[in-house]
Amino acid sequence: MLGANPSPGGGGWSAEGRPGGDHSQRNCLRPSLRTDDVAGNQGAEASHAPTRPPPAQGRRRPPSPFGGGTKKFGVTFWLIASLNFAAASAQEALRPYTVVGDAIPASLTGAGGDPARGRAIVVNRQVGLCLLCHSGPFPEERFQGNLAPDLKGAGARWSEGQLRLRIVDAAHLNPDTIMPPYYRVDGFQRVAPAFRGKPVLTAEQIEDMVAFLVTLRD
Repeated sequence: MLGANPSPGGGGWSAEGRPGGDHSQRNCLRPSLRTDDVAGNQGAEASHAPTRPPPAQGRRRPPSPFGGGTKKFGVTFWLIASLNFAAASAQEALRPYTVVGDAIPASLTGAGGDPARGRAIVVNRQVGLCLLCHSGPFPEERFQGNLAPDLKGAGARWSEGQLRLRIVDAAHLNPDTIMPPYYRVDGFQRVAPAFRGKPVLTAEQIEDMVAFLVTLRD
């Protein structure tokens, strides 16, 4: 054939100018890639690939004991976790009380509280934690809350009995409130064993708070 050159072995030349007309002879000149080589390379690549931690399984946000959305959950969970530490000192058995309408008219202790002690509880960030959500006439306290009504004028807006019920258990008035119940020991979830059966505040502390809050009339 015109343009074809005979090969020394009689096999002829391919059109590409390389010996051997069929593809099998040309492939013999190339290094072979065995299956085990491919597997070995893939294994080497896999050994250098960054490992990722397995996805977390079954991690669910615990429900808020007061209901509400994400914002309510965050505030309530933080508040209850903090108040658990205050509950360690309130080890008395709950004293009976009677709710009349939107108030608890009678004192929990049978006596009035001390306004000065009540103010100290309200502004204390390890006991009352009121200023986490409330603001009020406390100029010495730099950081105050804005999630709940201002305590300024609380004594003019609510009676002594209304204030008492709101501190004891505001859920009587609003089941979705983020206000924690300071004098209730049931209906909670995930309570640490050391704090079970203990109210956040004693009856005396609640009466002190009420005695102070009724003085805020301006």
